[in-house]
Amino acid sequence: MDQNASYYVAGHRGLVGSAIVRQLHKAGCDNIITRTHSELDLTDQAAVRAFFAQERPDYVILAAAKVGGIHANNTYPAEFIQDNLMIEANVIDAAWRADVQRLLFLGSSCIYPRDVEQPMREDALLTGTLESTNEPYAIAKIAGIKLCESYNRQYGTDYRSVMPTNLYGEGDNFHPENSHVIPALMRRFHEAKQRGDNQVTVWGSGRPMREFLHVDDMAAASLFVLGLDKPSYEANTQPMLSHINVGTGVDCSIRELAETIAEVVGFEGELVFDASKPDGTPRKLMDVSRLRAMGWEASIGLKEGLAATYAWFLNTKAISAVSGVSE
Repeated sequence: MDQNASYYVAGHRGLVGSAIVRQLHKAGCDNIITRTHSELDLTDQAAVRAFFAQERPDYVILAAAKVGGIHANNTYPAEFIQDNLMIEANVIDAAWRADVQRLLFLGSSCIYPRDVEQPMREDALLTGTLESTNEPYAIAKIAGIKLCESYNRQYGTDYRSVMPTNLYGEGDNFHPENSHVIPALMRRFHEAKQRGDNQVTVWGSGRPMREFLHVDDMAAASLFVLGLDKPSYEANTQPMLSHINVGTGVDCSIRELAETIAEVVGFEGELVFDASKPDGTPRKLMDVSRLRAMGWEASIGLKEGLAATYAWFLNTKAISAVSGVSE
């Protein structure tokens, strides 16, 4: 990374954005530009353009998004597509207007079709029907990829995209309704242990397979991709198929995940799986061969990462009622 450059991290208070800020500092990059949601509403086009005109960062990392689990996606579909489309369009266009030559857009593995062949390769994009529970969010993230590619084609910019698998770790959102599966289960098991409950109900059958990546690994991968010289990046991508999967290449069942979290938390009661609740996509495993060919692999194991996350949860009293919007 260029230690003399300025880096604007959009979404620096979110799970991924905060990890990226930590990684930038670790790499000796201290000229980091940030704004909270109250300081800069990224859905406000005029405000975003004014911000970029004033700050003119050298690099932009677009980690800001409205995020949430199945319940949140089902409850607020209009907000998930509207807010994310506006954030992406405003930031990417304003970056171009401010002559930002390199930008990294962070997407999601939900961009791939529900019944896509596993593991999911980058070229599976737009080949089938999306999972209905998070389709609005997925559509917005696909649009972000295509915005980057279209600006590259028309204006010669160097805007890149990375698609992480399911993320977790320090800084996660532990809201009881709007969180993803790992913090939701971790909070539920923690509270059950505190109350002395003898059982915990887990949504779904427990059969779906999921891949999980610690957020520190995601941050490291993001900066790795951002820092690649242009020929190296282009050698492993195509102009209109330029996104890169980021994951571990290993998955587990939700049942196995729940059992591991219960062990980490120290909950010794029974796990009951409520099959009347939605499972979501049957399996989501990323093909990460493109990223491996570039020279990067994940290093944090699932149980190790879960233990670190629970320690952070306990130390920071992370049970909160945040909205799920990463600033």
